[in-house]
Parts: sequence; C-alpha cells; structure tokens
Amino acid sequence: MGWFGVVFKQDISNVSEYLAVALTTGYLGSLTTFSGWNQKMLELGVTGNWLFAVLGYLIGLFLVAFSIIFGIETAKGFKWLLRRPNTSSRSETSRDKINVKVKSFKKQLVVMVVLLLVLGFLWCVSGVLMISEFKNDENSFLWIACIVGPLGVWIRWLLAPLNRHGLGSRGLLNWIPFGTLIANVSAACIMAALATTKIYVNTRDCDTIIKGIQFGLLGCLSTVSTFVAEFNEMRESMHPWRAYVYTVITICSSFFLGILIFCIPIWRIDDGLRNFEN
Repeated sequence: MGWFGVVFKQDISNVSEYLAVALTTGYLGSLTTFSGWNQKMLELGVTGNWLFAVLGYLIGLFLVAFSIIFGIETAKGFKWLLRRPNTSSRSETSRDKINVKVKSFKKQLVVMVVLLLVLGFLWCVSGVLMISEFKNDENSFLWIACIVGPLGVWIRWLLAPLNRHGLGSRGLLNWIPFGTLIANVSAACIMAALATTKIYVNTRDCDTIIKGIQFGLLGCLSTVSTFVAEFNEMRESMHPWRAYVYTVITICSSFFLGILIFCIPIWRIDDGLRNFEN
C-alpha cells in the first residue's frame, strides 16, 4: 500500500484512475483482512487468553504501521532512482512524451468489457469446481470464496464515498473514514455471527459454506491495508491524535460487538442445556 497507494498512486492514476482504485481498493484491500484478524483475537479472548489477544492487537498494529512506513520510504528511494539527477536530458525528453493514459470513453469501455468477460469466465470456472468438489474436497470452500469475494470488494467500494462525508448535513467528524469503519466493523460482526453458527450447526456442508463466505466475502469486505493507510495519513497530518482515536474506535467497536454476537448465543444455549438437564 505504501508503494501503490501512496507514493506511486498519482503516477498510476495518470495512466488510469480505475487502475489505481483496482490496485488499492480492489487487490490490496482484499489481500488484507481485518475481520479475520479480529476474529482470531476474539476467540483468544473468549478462551481466556486475554493477554495474547491484547498482544495480538498491539503487535499487529505495530507491524502494519511500520510496514506502510517501510513501504513509503523504499518507494520514495526507488522513485528517486528513476528520476536521479544524472539522467540524460534525452531520456527525460523521451519519457515526458510517453502518454499512456486511458482517456477516451471507447478505450475505457473496451477495457471494462474485457475485464467483465474475464470475471464471468472465472466465476463460471469457480462455480463448476465448487459443484464438482463440494462433497469430496475439504478445500472446496476456496471456490465459494472466489465466487463471493468480488461482492465484498464492491460493497467496500460503494461505502468509500462515506469516508469524507461526516455525520449529518453539517459533516460532523468528517475526518473519520466512516466507509472503511463501517466495512471493517460490519464484517467483523458478521464473521462472529457465522463463527457461532458454525459451532452449533456443526455439519460439513455448513462449515464449508460458512468458511467460504468468511474467507471470501468478509475477507474482501474488510481491509487492513486501507485502514493503515488512513491511519498513516492522519498521523502525518496536523492532528496526529486522530489516528489513534480512529484506531481505538475501530478495534474496540469490532471486538466488543463481536464478543456480544459470538458469546451471548453460546451462553444462552449453554444455560438452556443446563436447565433442561436439571
């Protein structure tokens, strides 16, 4: 994200703004998952390993915060090498003449149609493999994840305009990226609900379907890379405290809502079983 979402984002946008969105919101946002991370910490807390849950959050936050700084600095160094002062004027002139920006509507439409055809083909392949391996292969959940994964990306992309909107007509707290916040918290809550369902239904088919939805839809709906990019932007702004407030809001709301969703049904079912036995 430090390379393609910060340092080289404008250069990529000069070629195509859609390509910049595809790399950052699409690929990198889906490659990292906040809901899966939160669920692991939640399960550690539920089993009594609170120290490991806290350490998991702290170490995870430190690693992602350091990683984007490392990415930004190395990208800046690479960019400097590309534009080093000893480059000949001839190469600079030829480079300045390069213009590969996809400007015309016709070019954009052609690219969109091609990509939609590729997506449709991949969906069909994933569907065929899912049907053929659903009963026999324990990794068939991956094909379910491939089918529902793009839906998570699109939902997160549709939520993105809320990032600068704020609350109400007056735009209160418009420094909070509400789009990313809603995506991460909602995905963490749904992840917890599905984990509870998987425990108590406890059938192979249910486990496969739920695991595919968790891995694909919720993994792509939530994102750590965009979250840490926003954190880093706030940290380098005139109000660095906002980065830590945003982090606390995201993690605390996801964790405590997840605890409620994950634990309350389990406690109620356990109480019902004890009362029935008595």
